[in-house]
Amino acid sequence: MRWILKQNPDSNKTEELSKSLGIDPVLGSILVERGVDNFDKAKHFFRPSLDDLHDPFLMKDMEKAVDRIHLAMAEKQNIMIYGDYDVDGTTAVSLVYDYLRTRYANIATYIPDRYKEGYGVSISGIDFAEDNDVSLIIALDCGIKALDKITYAKEKGIDFIICDHHRPGDILPDAVAVLDPKRNDCFYPYDELCGCGIGFKLIQALGQVNDQNIDDFIPYLDLVATAIAADIVPLTGENRILSFFGLKVINRNPRPGIKALVQEVKKESLDITDVVFIIAPRINAAGRIKHGSFAVELLTEKNIEKALAYATSINAYNSERKELDKLITKEALQQIKDLKEEQTYTSVVYKENWHKGVIGIVASRLIEQYYRPTLVFTKSGDKLAASARSVKGFDVYNALEQCSDLIEQFGGHKYAAGLTLDPKNYQKFKEKFETVVKDTIPKELLERQLQIDAEIYLSNINSKFHRILKQLGPFGPQNMKPVFTGSGLRDNGYGRRIGTDGNHLKLSIVTGADQKTYSAIGFGLGDKFDLISSGNPFKAAFTIEENHWNGITSLQLNIKDLKEDL
Repeated sequence: MRWILKQNPDSNKTEELSKSLGIDPVLGSILVERGVDNFDKAKHFFRPSLDDLHDPFLMKDMEKAVDRIHLAMAEKQNIMIYGDYDVDGTTAVSLVYDYLRTRYANIATYIPDRYKEGYGVSISGIDFAEDNDVSLIIALDCGIKALDKITYAKEKGIDFIICDHHRPGDILPDAVAVLDPKRNDCFYPYDELCGCGIGFKLIQALGQVNDQNIDDFIPYLDLVATAIAADIVPLTGENRILSFFGLKVINRNPRPGIKALVQEVKKESLDITDVVFIIAPRINAAGRIKHGSFAVELLTEKNIEKALAYATSINAYNSERKELDKLITKEALQQIKDLKEEQTYTSVVYKENWHKGVIGIVASRLIEQYYRPTLVFTKSGDKLAASARSVKGFDVYNALEQCSDLIEQFGGHKYAAGLTLDPKNYQKFKEKFETVVKDTIPKELLERQLQIDAEIYLSNINSKFHRILKQLGPFGPQNMKPVFTGSGLRDNGYGRRIGTDGNHLKLSIVTGADQKTYSAIGFGLGDKFDLISSGNPFKAAFTIEENHWNGITSLQLNIKDLKEDL
């Protein structure tokens, strides 16, 4: 793993900011590096406010969307809320449905079947809408590239409002309104919202017209925060504000569905990481194993007893998903070895009976083993479907664009995408994708990188330091939890391997003349035991976190990597 120490930002700004805030210069340098370089910006950063959210009508087509929804209500038209089957899609559908049904009765939801219909807007979904006299479909987290589907719906007299955050193509669908901050002609101040975030801006706009204020929308923020965490969008700007207040809702007064999902978690307070690893996988499991509509039913249920029953089923789906994930990952790793592809620039694997619902997770697992752009294919009807994942710094979406002549359909982001292709093109695609990546990826991106924010003396770490550090959150892309490095460290002799296979390290660190011992944990670092037990000094890269044990809370270093201190 290559350590990259971030360049010290403007020292004058760091000193001035640190003095004005009364904080450690190390924290000041982290703030300046993240663009928080004066007192006013720091005030907004440390004290997120819902008043700092942008006017939703700054988004292109928002007025058209609001007018069309009001027309549907006035004329008693049937409205269908349509969304993708992942966390972002199901939370978005739940949010818009939950809000609209407080004001209107003729409304229904639709989540496409992952296996029969595939991703995004489907012909089956439009036919279902026609059969049920639906005049307006509000599509969330999908639709930006569904040109033919939107045209098909229009021919049947069905209007579309698209709320998407994926990259548009050169031509926009012929919808009544297309809400997507990534449109070239949209000048909304923040373009990193997730699909549920776009849905939130829609209901915010509807509320503004009806003299509601932002406080009326706080109960919906548990859904928005869940989607932001699950969809791995930047934790900056509006996303950080929405996550900050969404976490408060999750911890204080969540909707019954989310309360039911986290009832067994023995934590006083959940953070974004908990949302990513506890709430999101369970919501996702419904669409992966059974059907995404189960997630919507859970998230819109008002009765806690019914919500608990839904959560029990969804937890069972999640357990099944874990078993499939393990099995398919094992088979995929074996396929790479059998084909002698350990040294290639990409991982592209395929087996026709792999479960489509977990191939994205498997792609991420393969990157843990072979750090390179990865695609996992399975059979889907008469086509092959794949999930793509990438490594930090490499745009897999752009790479797929260069292979588009062999692809039937694709969409997604820089680091995650999905595609379908004709089975006869699989081998050609695999070879072309390998060539494209080989020719375009800088070699250093194929080595894991650890971005380090600052060097620090362990003696600087105290409760005040950590209290301020926590206020930099919620943490996520573009606002990651700060990673520090310290040198001249030694284990006091009590360091040991822990875990069933001795995969992890438990350390008690001392440094220099400092009399204090610093507790540390290193997950997956069991193979570094000889380094820390040699008695020689070492360097560590770590985050700082709270450890809760037997009712006692203490600070702990979470070691990310260890090196000899040469």
